[in-house]
Amino acid sequence: MLYGGRTNQVWKVLSDHSDAVLKLYRAPFQNPLFRNDARLEANCLRALNSTGFVPNLRATGSFEKASWVYYDHAPGNPWREGVENVAVLLRRLHSLSINLDLPTGCNGSEDLRCHAEQILRSCQNAETQQLIALKPRGQIPPFAERCLIHGDPVAGNILQSSAGLTLIDWQCPASGDPCEDLAIFLSPAMQQLYRGTPLSEVEVTNFLTAYDRHQVTARYLSLRSWYGWRMAAYCLWRVENGSPEYVRAFELEIQAL
Repeated sequence: MLYGGRTNQVWKVLSDHSDAVLKLYRAPFQNPLFRNDARLEANCLRALNSTGFVPNLRATGSFEKASWVYYDHAPGNPWREGVENVAVLLRRLHSLSINLDLPTGCNGSEDLRCHAEQILRSCQNAETQQLIALKPRGQIPPFAERCLIHGDPVAGNILQSSAGLTLIDWQCPASGDPCEDLAIFLSPAMQQLYRGTPLSEVEVTNFLTAYDRHQVTARYLSLRSWYGWRMAAYCLWRVENGSPEYVRAFELEIQAL
């Protein structure tokens, strides 16, 4: 079994020719931020097969009440450094014209406020009121240009090798604001959980410069506190649902706010 995933069970299948990965979706887990849909992952892998930055899908199906996908094993290790390369990868993804039936992602401060408050309604611990008091101010309208977003581009879902970067775990894509992907990757909580340390402000600046779409990066900076507020709410929810490693993640998001 492969390690690193926080939701599904994943095995590496060894072969004399080329290794593969079998992912079994654990359907009962309901996550308020990261969707877990095998059908969406299979559809994205098919649609993006020619791009070179996703694994090749071999098959998909179901076993008892669980779904599975089976795809080529991508070489490399989880991303650790080189924010510029990730920025170029995400810009390339967001520039694609892909016709897929996808859920609609959050778009603008009102969507983010509603989403965060929905998560907070499921939280009962003392920090909930602290976080409510930190709710950002100001309204940022929706972005007119929706695109395909990965939805979970954390360090653990970006494999780094001599051949370049591979983006895996496509179970929560959406049609939405590209800032969503930027916010997830740059999140102090997500960097802490998957890489062991948040990015420095220099790294954040280098990432935004390398992304090289001023309209998007300026929008991200205007929405940064809203994304951080929602992520802090999510970390609280994870702590209440038995994931103590999210305590430090929550603290980092509060510091950023």
